[in-house]
Amino acid sequence: MKPKIVSWNVRGLNEVNKRLRVRNMLREWKADIVCLQETKLKMIDRKMVRSLWSGSHVDWSFLASNGASGGVVVMWDRRVVEKVEDCIGQFSVACSFKCVSDNFLWAFAGVYGPNQDPVRKLLWEELAGIHSWWGLPWCIGGDFNVVRFPSEVSGSRRLRPAMEEFSEFIFDLNLVDLPLAGGIATWSNNQSWSRLDRFLISPEWESHFPEVWQKRMPRIGSDHLPILMDCGGVHNGRRPFKFENMWLKLEGFVERVKRWWSSYQFQGTPGFIFAGKLKALKRDLKAWNVESFGNVGANRKAKMLELRRLRDCRRYNHSLRKNKLGDQSWSQKLRD
Repeated sequence: MKPKIVSWNVRGLNEVNKRLRVRNMLREWKADIVCLQETKLKMIDRKMVRSLWSGSHVDWSFLASNGASGGVVVMWDRRVVEKVEDCIGQFSVACSFKCVSDNFLWAFAGVYGPNQDPVRKLLWEELAGIHSWWGLPWCIGGDFNVVRFPSEVSGSRRLRPAMEEFSEFIFDLNLVDLPLAGGIATWSNNQSWSRLDRFLISPEWESHFPEVWQKRMPRIGSDHLPILMDCGGVHNGRRPFKFENMWLKLEGFVERVKRWWSSYQFQGTPGFIFAGKLKALKRDLKAWNVESFGNVGANRKAKMLELRRLRDCRRYNHSLRKNKLGDQSWSQKLRD
């Protein structure tokens, strides 16, 4: 089974009517894992969880609010994933999961980021530490309280240091920033808008769920819009274009792109010319990528399977050596 994951800044769960709306939406979306941010709750028990998601099959981990602000809860269907470990940080709730259907091990982190630039660096350090501790395929989602580009916030025209730090974090952890279907903004106060909420995944996670996509859901009772990540590939639109970092490592790649770009000839407004050149460049990059590297997705998946087999062999050999040493120690004790 391929899970559906929902992330939503609900702006408080203290009111009964708010929890009822959340419950109805979760039933409609048929989510398997749910991450709610800004719960504003210091304690989340089974009664609270059942008011949000009914059934005895639901488990959860949570980060308590700081006074009347903040708080994160991650809930999941135990028929779909089983929790192996969890880690509660200052800004995140992280869980390592095992898929019930195929025993795939992976990790999820639900995030509610701070809105102050100096404190935000602590968030990147926290996530980097958890990422390296488990060493699993990753999915990170939530309200990061920061955008990556000026185009993701209204009224902004320049790249700010906080945006650059966010992109550096994504690059350092080798994460994939998925396109968002259904619109750009995930937060709005009817005067301004921005994309504060998103999912980030590792290439290994994408290899296991190659048809993954995310979309923006309708706005309901919060200034944040929920986002849904579907790993089953229900989306029937065109697959988004992805720039591969490995292209930059190939000698002569930049010069090739420059030659292509200068060779495109279009007539019209500057915006029309620029859009036409981008479309032509995308077409040439796709064709060149297939000629140079073949099917990258299939190759990546094959390599990941090979790495998993090697890892399993290492664990098996380690277990054999450990058992052998144990047998030797018992033999020594018997001789003594």
